[in-house]
Amino acid sequence: MQYLKSFTLPTDADELEYLLPSKPGKLTKLDMQCYASNQYPFGIFPHKRLSKLEFEPITIFYGGNGSGKSTILNVIAEKLKLERTAPFNNSPIIEDYLNLCKYSFCYGTPYLPDGSAIITSDGVFDYLLDIRAINEGIDRRRDGLLEEYDSIRGELTNCGWQMKSLDDYEELRRRNEVRRGTKSQYVADRLRGTEYRMHSNGESAFAYFTNKIEANALYLLDEPENSLSAKLQQELAQFLEDAARFYGCQLIISTHSPFLLSMRGAKIYDLDGDPAGVKRWSELENIRAYYDLFDSRRKEFE
Repeated sequence: MQYLKSFTLPTDADELEYLLPSKPGKLTKLDMQCYASNQYPFGIFPHKRLSKLEFEPITIFYGGNGSGKSTILNVIAEKLKLERTAPFNNSPIIEDYLNLCKYSFCYGTPYLPDGSAIITSDGVFDYLLDIRAINEGIDRRRDGLLEEYDSIRGELTNCGWQMKSLDDYEELRRRNEVRRGTKSQYVADRLRGTEYRMHSNGESAFAYFTNKIEANALYLLDEPENSLSAKLQQELAQFLEDAARFYGCQLIISTHSPFLLSMRGAKIYDLDGDPAGVKRWSELENIRAYYDLFDSRRKEFE
């Protein structure tokens, strides 16, 4: 499925007109000292001679560090006002930059569907930290229950206890559980409903994407391969292919991953090119480096 048809970045002329000194008597943000030192994202794309971006159901931005692939995703997301879980570290003049950007939807799509969002590596990282904090809290609760069991078991052995009022009902119930069950059963019963399955960071990150991405929406994914093993990257690539092919999703992705770059039907913008432009995945510099490495050591695989 396709919702976003194209996105137009400011041209060199557009940026030059904005960045030129203001007319006499007219004060702009760039004339103010607090803004003059930060012109982001101006100046990133004009020299790449990349202005109008045309999208497919799966479109990928590829490039090295500092190539601007994450910036493009964030600019598109801010212009379209997409949902995000992690804040965008923008500049004071980002709104002026966004005003120079344009976009168009596909025929018959006057607006983006609900649920459309940008998923960044910061958002995934925050999710992983949340899981870690929850699990640490559960671990502390488990340790406390183990101590509680031992304490009650000791009281049952050393002295009697009588229920004096309904206020003591919960204590009676705990004592009966200790009397009838093992320590592990007591802890498991008390933790039921709060236990998190323990996953690696990669497994948790993969689950984040599969839970977050739903049918019939536009998703921007910033380097989703972070934290994922090669196997999980392959599984993510298959999941994303299926989401675009069968479940009405449009995906715009920034990535270095050869597994994601090789997705069938993906349109790839090489931001390292001069000029930047569309390439096949097998033409990309990083992919050629992988190929040369494995080819030079082919005998080790035979």
